[in-house]
Amino acid sequence: MRRHYAVTLQQASEEAPKLAHLMELARDSSARLHAIRALIPAALHASLQAGPIDGTNWCLIVPHNAAAAKLRQLMPALLAHLRSQGWDVNTIRIKIKER
Repeated sequence: MRRHYAVTLQQASEEAPKLAHLMELARDSSARLHAIRALIPAALHASLQAGPIDGTNWCLIVPHNAAAAKLRQLMPALLAHLRSQGWDVNTIRIKIKER
Protein backbone atom coordinates (compact mmCIF):
# COMPACT_ATOMS: atom_id res chain seq x y z
CA MET A 1 0.00 0.00 0.00
CA ARG A 2 1.50 3.33 -1.04
CA ARG A 3 1.37 6.35 1.25
CA HIS A 4 0.69 9.84 0.03
CA TYR A 5 1.89 11.64 3.12
CA ALA A 6 5.21 12.20 4.81
CA VAL A 7 6.28 10.09 7.75
CA THR A 8 9.13 10.66 10.15
CA LEU A 9 12.12 8.36 10.25
CA GLN A 10 10.93 7.22 13.67
CA GLN A 11 7.52 6.22 12.28
CA ALA A 12 9.09 4.44 9.33
CA SER A 13 11.46 2.48 11.56
CA GLU A 14 8.61 1.36 13.79
CA GLU A 15 6.91 -0.17 10.78
CA ALA A 16 10.03 -1.66 9.20
CA PRO A 17 12.11 -3.98 11.41
CA LYS A 18 15.11 -3.90 9.04
CA LEU A 19 15.21 -0.11 9.14
CA ALA A 20 14.92 -0.19 12.93
CA HIS A 21 17.90 -2.57 13.07
CA LEU A 22 19.98 -0.30 10.82
CA MET A 23 19.13 2.71 12.97
CA GLU A 24 20.20 0.80 16.09
CA LEU A 25 23.52 -0.12 14.45
CA ALA A 26 24.10 3.52 13.50
CA ARG A 27 23.44 4.65 17.08
CA ASP A 28 25.76 1.93 18.41
CA SER A 29 28.52 2.94 16.00
CA SER A 30 28.23 6.59 17.04
CA ALA A 31 28.33 5.59 20.71
CA ARG A 32 31.53 3.61 20.12
CA LEU A 33 33.16 6.61 18.47
CA HIS A 34 32.11 8.80 21.39
CA ALA A 35 33.55 6.26 23.84
CA ILE A 36 37.04 6.28 22.28
CA ARG A 37 37.26 10.03 21.59
CA ALA A 38 39.30 10.65 24.75
CA LEU A 39 42.00 8.28 23.46
CA ILE A 40 42.32 9.97 20.07
CA PRO A 41 44.32 13.17 19.46
CA ALA A 42 42.04 16.21 19.46
CA ALA A 43 43.21 17.21 15.99
CA LEU A 44 41.50 14.11 14.57
CA HIS A 45 38.16 14.42 16.39
CA ALA A 46 36.36 16.46 13.74
CA SER A 47 37.56 14.31 10.86
CA LEU A 48 36.64 10.85 12.16
CA GLN A 49 33.37 9.20 11.26
CA ALA A 50 31.73 6.16 12.76
CA GLY A 51 31.35 3.47 10.14
CA PRO A 52 29.37 0.26 9.83
CA ILE A 53 29.25 -2.57 12.34
CA ASP A 54 29.43 -6.14 11.09
CA GLY A 55 29.18 -8.57 13.97
CA THR A 56 32.30 -8.08 16.10
CA ASN A 57 33.96 -5.87 13.47
CA TRP A 58 33.61 -2.11 13.44
CA CYS A 59 34.79 0.42 10.87
CA LEU A 60 36.18 3.91 11.42
CA ILE A 61 36.30 6.28 8.47
CA VAL A 62 39.25 8.67 8.29
CA PRO A 63 40.13 11.45 5.82
CA HIS A 64 43.73 10.51 4.97
CA ASN A 65 46.61 8.07 5.40
CA ALA A 66 48.20 9.99 8.26
CA ALA A 67 45.04 9.66 10.36
CA ALA A 68 44.82 5.96 9.50
CA ALA A 69 48.44 5.43 10.57
CA LYS A 70 47.84 7.15 13.92
CA LEU A 71 44.73 5.06 14.59
CA ARG A 72 46.63 1.88 13.78
CA GLN A 73 49.16 2.84 16.46
CA LEU A 74 46.32 3.34 18.94
CA MET A 75 44.44 0.18 17.95
CA PRO A 76 45.31 -1.99 20.98
CA ALA A 77 44.22 0.76 23.39
CA LEU A 78 41.03 1.47 21.42
CA LEU A 79 40.03 -2.20 21.37
CA ALA A 80 40.79 -2.64 25.07
CA HIS A 81 38.78 0.45 25.97
CA LEU A 82 35.75 -0.62 23.93
CA ARG A 83 35.83 -4.09 25.47
CA SER A 84 36.09 -2.61 28.97
CA GLN A 85 32.95 -0.59 28.19
CA GLY A 86 31.05 -3.77 27.26
CA TRP A 87 31.28 -3.81 23.46
CA ASP A 88 32.17 -7.09 21.79
CA VAL A 89 34.70 -5.75 19.26
CA ASN A 90 37.41 -7.98 17.84
CA THR A 91 38.54 -5.77 14.98
CA ILE A 92 38.43 -2.11 14.08
CA ARG A 93 38.78 -1.65 10.35
CA ILE A 94 40.05 1.72 9.16
CA LYS A 95 38.78 3.02 5.87
CA ILE A 96 40.12 6.12 4.15
CA LYS A 97 37.30 8.34 2.92
CA GLU A 98 37.23 8.78 -0.83
CA ARG A 99 36.89 12.33 -2.03
